[in-house]
Amino acid sequence: MKSFISGVGLDLARRRFVTGLGLAGAGMVLAGDAFSRALQLPRQTLQGQRFELELGSKTVNFTGRQAMATTVNGQLPGPLLRWRQGDMVTIRVRNRMAVESSVHWHGIILPSDMDGVPGLSFAGIAPGGEYLYRFQVNQSGTYWYHSHSHFQEQTGLYGPIIIEPRGGERHPVDRDYVVMLSDWTDSDPDTVFHNLYRQGDYYNYGRRTAMTTLEEIRRSGLKTTWQMRRMWNQMRMSSTDLSDVSGHLYTYLMNGTSPAGGWQALFKPGERVKLRFINGSAMTIFDVRIPGLRMQVVAADGQDIEPVSVDEFRIGVAETYDVIVAPAGDRPWSIFAQSIDRSGFACGSLTPRADWRAVPPAMDHRVPLSMNDMMGDMMGGDRVKSPALGVEVDMQVPTPRTNLDDPGVGLRSNGRQVLSYADLHAVDAPIAEEVDKELTLHLTGNMERYLWSFDGVRSSQAEPLRLQRGTRYRFRLVNDTMMAHPIHLHGMWSELENPDGEFQVRKHTVLVQPAQELSYRVTADAVGRWAYHCHLLYHMEAGMFREVVVA
Repeated sequence: MKSFISGVGLDLARRRFVTGLGLAGAGMVLAGDAFSRALQLPRQTLQGQRFELELGSKTVNFTGRQAMATTVNGQLPGPLLRWRQGDMVTIRVRNRMAVESSVHWHGIILPSDMDGVPGLSFAGIAPGGEYLYRFQVNQSGTYWYHSHSHFQEQTGLYGPIIIEPRGGERHPVDRDYVVMLSDWTDSDPDTVFHNLYRQGDYYNYGRRTAMTTLEEIRRSGLKTTWQMRRMWNQMRMSSTDLSDVSGHLYTYLMNGTSPAGGWQALFKPGERVKLRFINGSAMTIFDVRIPGLRMQVVAADGQDIEPVSVDEFRIGVAETYDVIVAPAGDRPWSIFAQSIDRSGFACGSLTPRADWRAVPPAMDHRVPLSMNDMMGDMMGGDRVKSPALGVEVDMQVPTPRTNLDDPGVGLRSNGRQVLSYADLHAVDAPIAEEVDKELTLHLTGNMERYLWSFDGVRSSQAEPLRLQRGTRYRFRLVNDTMMAHPIHLHGMWSELENPDGEFQVRKHTVLVQPAQELSYRVTADAVGRWAYHCHLLYHMEAGMFREVVVA
């Protein structure tokens, strides 16, 4: 047991390791050495063309105490849905809860009235009511579904989707597993949001201390440390603000199982295994690796890419990555996903034997944000015009950086081969070869007041973005904040470009790093009202959301 909790605080590690068991319908909290073996509930898999989903509530126990979760068919995560490219699927969703609900099919290209966003796509699913989703599946790959009603995504309403390609898999494997990452809290999400609104760094337990200051002085010298501290203080910013909600509140789950539960993926020696990673969390960006084992990344957001071999990758909220591994059969391998702020992790085992369990590595040290994460490319060219500073906007980036080859804070020069967006190259050609119009949006916020927005205007005060049907747009996003934002456009693909305007990869969610500018092409080929938002749930709720109208 001692090797398991190395690298994290004893009390925090014990809470995560000892108490997390999965759905409390399994019914127990283990004691002593039995903490290392918790009951794993099999996930229901539904396949075909007609599906029945029931939304409800259930008591769960991930932390040693009972709490209420939102479930699909009594499960968290919900059932794995297996579709086939080209099929017409029909999904009847019944709401057995006392509150309105919804299901959004994340990354799926479909008619607007099937998208599942209350107030835009449809009226929502009333308590005791139902909604019939019906659409043709015109894509393949790894996707997921989740609620788009208030904070139900945080309380458990999400699940994975696998769509079988019409012509068969490009990279056949012997085993195929979904690895769905998420964050769980026993606290009422409304309380979490209220605490953040009252104090933006309420859950930041990684603030600098006298000890960290001494370490910085030893590493960088007194003068440099003092200058850096003074600059951050003048800006009234914190270089440790990596994640709004940390592992001091969250328990991180892998397929609905805490580190104590020890989720397992079995294999036989000599087999090739595909792992379909989905970040279904509300607020957590994860860094994923399998220590000692190289991963071949073959798909991003459901789209095949030219294979790239890495040791580690960062997965933003709502993103998906498919990787293929060929593990040796003489040992178990740790599937390890640590939060960006290094306050906790989800983990499981890739193992040839059910009685073997891998020991997770110690978490990396927390790395604070650099000046480039606040100021961007300080040696760059002309400054990008930003919204004026004020109540809604507390900072602006003078010269945002445009490079795609930076894996991000905490992953730079860590001795491992880390995936970056520059490594992603689509197999298929882009939809939009040329661009007709450009649209620039700034990702803005006031971290102290916990206000988030596009162009300094919260969603409650913003007019819709109106796109002309058939027009090809370049969306240029400038992140004027020190936090990474996973930006998701419903109903249409976002075709990421490199700094030279060349097509890289087709995505449904784009993670924009602090002080970064990036661009992607959007073909406005889907008539209707669509959501466009940051996929950090509390950021969306706080105002980083826009309606997009295509007509």
